[in-house]
Amino acid sequence: MTFQTITLNIPARVYQRVQRAAEAVQSPIEKVIVETLDTALPSLDDVPPEMVDELAGMSTLSVKSLWQAARSIMSAKQQARLRRLTALQRERPLKPAEVRQLDGLVNEYARVTLRKAHAYALLHKRGLYSAAHSK
Repeated sequence: MTFQTITLNIPARVYQRVQRAAEAVQSPIEKVIVETLDTALPSLDDVPPEMVDELAGMSTLSVKSLWQAARSIMSAKQQARLRRLTALQRERPLKPAEVRQLDGLVNEYARVTLRKAHAYALLHKRGLYSAAHSK
């Protein structure tokens, strides 16, 4: 892992919290800060480029907004059309317009799923969600 050196001015109250946390876990302050930032800013390396900004921005959402994102779904109309096109695909070759529509719906499904997963990950990191409690 390579490191970048920066000078950072932080409020005294924040520094004191970091210092207390570092003392509690018996780690250097720098390590606590790096671990905190790493947790607060999840990696977006495997995210489609068109979604990077959106998912990065989710780190600043309120708890209420994160829960809304976590529980979001495709519209009933989109879900019905996706099911219909998938069923049609099993019965016959799709027409070019149907293929485009199916591709768009599959991509939207993937985006919704990625958004939901990211929201749940952020809620988990904030200590507000555990997969064990959702069952």
